Amino acid sequence: MWCRRRRLCRRRIRRSGHGKSNRKAALSVMGTKDRSAVVLDEQPLWLHAMDQLLRRAGIDVVGRTSDPNGAVALVEEHLPDVLIAGIDTANAEHVACVRRAQEIHPELRTVVVANGDSPAAIDAVFEAGASIYCTKTAEQEDIASAIRQAFKQSVYIAQERTELRRQVTAEPSPASSELTRRELEILRLVAEGHSNSQLAQMLWVTEQTVKFHLSNIYRKLDVANRTEASRWAQLHGLLPAASGALGAPAAAA
Repeated sequence: MWCRRRRLCRRRIRRSGHGKSNRKAALSVMGTKDRSAVVLDEQPLWLHAMDQLLRRAGIDVVGRTSDPNGAVALVEEHLPDVLIAGIDTANAEHVACVRRAQEIHPELRTVVVANGDSPAAIDAVFEAGASIYCTKTAEQEDIASAIRQAFKQSVYIAQERTELRRQVTAEPSPASSELTRRELEILRLVAEGHSNSQLAQMLWVTEQTVKFHLSNIYRKLDVANRTEASRWAQLHGLLPAASGALGAPAAAA
């Protein structure tokens, strides 16, 4: 009887150890093992939800606050890997919080989680140094994935978008000067062959927003469709030199 109990005990220990090993492997695959985070959100419910989401992903939450200035102080104190900033993008103080956190800790990855998908708001937080922008209507799994992408850099993130904005010609045409930065960015991406659905994913906006910008682009350039707009971009030197020949524009999704 004693030997039988001993064998059962050993089996339980082995099973327990195997489970822990699998969990560690899963966290390693997720790319968030041994990461730390500071969480900011004015709403206590969201603050708690993000805390739980990060802990389930294996990220150590070293501080959380509902005060933007407090978040900056926590970043300075702990130097975390990521700042999850639930902010009001219409509030200049909140956007400034993202900028100050990046200045204090340049290697910080900031994931902004906010209401709405206004192009101006998204541009503002990216200009402030954010890496990822998520809407609060996203599923928890999507937000968790976005946080992991901030480390893996396998999605179209702010740094790449900024480079596209900088790739302008020395002598832009009068028509291109009428386009906003966002419209120029979308025009380049369309000319590279991306569909509307791809643009929406890359820019973290809805397809309706993409169509709205395309409509403005067509009107300002006096063209009828994305093929003509792409040809216009090629002829006026708006495509990066490294992109080579102009690919066939994808059909609108």
